[in-house]
Amino acid sequence: MVATTSVAVEPFVTRARAAAGWWGGLSFRERRAFLLAWKRVIAARSGELSELISEETGKPVGDALLEVMLAVEHLDWAARNASRVLRRRRVRSGLLAADQGAALSYRPLGVIAVIGPWNYPVYTPMGSISYALAAGNAVVFKPSEHTPKTGVWLAEAWASAASAVSLTSATSSAAATSSAAATSSAAATSSAAAVLQAVTGDGGTGAALCVAGVDKVAFTGSAATARRVMASCAPTLTPVVIEGGGKDAMIVAADADLDAAAKAAAFGGFGNAGQTCAGVERVYVERPVYHDFLDRLKAIAESLRPDELPYGPMTVPTQVDIVRDHIADALAHGGKALVGGPESVDPPYIRPVVLTEVPEDCAAMTEETFGPTLVVNPVDDLDEAVRRANASRYGLAASIFSADRSGAVALAARLRTGAASVNGVLGFAAVPALPFGGVGDSGFGRIHGPDGLREFSRAQSVTWRRFAAPMDLMRLGRDQAVLDRAAKLFRLRHARGAR
Repeated sequence: MVATTSVAVEPFVTRARAAAGWWGGLSFRERRAFLLAWKRVIAARSGELSELISEETGKPVGDALLEVMLAVEHLDWAARNASRVLRRRRVRSGLLAADQGAALSYRPLGVIAVIGPWNYPVYTPMGSISYALAAGNAVVFKPSEHTPKTGVWLAEAWASAASAVSLTSATSSAAATSSAAATSSAAATSSAAAVLQAVTGDGGTGAALCVAGVDKVAFTGSAATARRVMASCAPTLTPVVIEGGGKDAMIVAADADLDAAAKAAAFGGFGNAGQTCAGVERVYVERPVYHDFLDRLKAIAESLRPDELPYGPMTVPTQVDIVRDHIADALAHGGKALVGGPESVDPPYIRPVVLTEVPEDCAAMTEETFGPTLVVNPVDDLDEAVRRANASRYGLAASIFSADRSGAVALAARLRTGAASVNGVLGFAAVPALPFGGVGDSGFGRIHGPDGLREFSRAQSVTWRRFAAPMDLMRLGRDQAVLDRAAKLFRLRHARGAR
């Protein structure tokens, strides 16, 4: 499935449009059956999928398997909770509209374009795909050009699962023996397969997809590319949800468990070769424990043998140059190399690098490095740590280590991020009920959780007249006496106690 032009993309969107009508017309229970069948296929073949992810990205198979496990948890949650979150519900009408009954419903948007990244080619896009499907939409998925096989695998697994569910539904029907039922079953099978399609290609394919008449675009990638996506969508007012990366900070308080903090910093900074948008790139440590923390982090980093690194190569060759430039710039402006340095860059691998006392205006502190590097700077107190953490155009995730959990939670509330973990990193990624997304150059909109289901839905408000209003104000030529009585009641209700 390869497409590089809008002409080539359009058939996918056309099929998705037809499938969306069928899929959106199913009940939540019926859609759940399809989604859980897909989940079971992915889980049963998780070893195969993990091997494929490893082949395309270079990450260890174990890391790929963890990614698949997390994605499946989110798929399961979306399938099981869509009805609870999105079902029609009555709402209170209020005193002024007491004659009206009112209800809120969430309707599918239609066709969602999901443009995925290469660093987590299953977990990240599935955060949009799972929730969009559960909300009743069809999806056209463009995986990264670096991981096309993974995207096609997901779509083919969906088609296999959907076909099995459609066949089971047909054979269990008492009318399944009729030719009309057989025709209907075949049509349902075809529609089900088109509910999720993968279209592969480079950035041109993604650009074509943005202008192909979809109802929303979910994009993960750099902030620069996100701006181009938004510009493409602007003429048609096609809404977008953007996850644009991060420059994630860790704060280490003087009372923190330094062993746990150092291990978490190493995992967040070096895991997946540092190619984690919500990992750790900056660390701010209170001065009383600064050198102690550095000693512990240094010991971990130096224990990672060059010939047995627990992570894979850089997936994209051009990212190596960015990492190299950030290291050189930091050192040129007075930063110090505690572990590694320019010599750690040995394409396609980069050994762990820990830099200290790097000026806050260096690229290594302001731009997303996306490599296995950490910058650790001292701060006088936690207030300074918060100020520095927030002094970024990114705002995706953060982490705080402190023995005072309630204090750390209060500190998290002051951080300009979409997510935060206390005494851990990336904890939120494994909780399906929590929304995920950022602010600033980290994007906007949310995936995961109830917010993720609503992100791919449109709210529809409906009212109906229950009885004749005792004071009818919603008409031309209203009675002045009726308006005066209504105004008097209004002031009694809302202006009481005013001075």
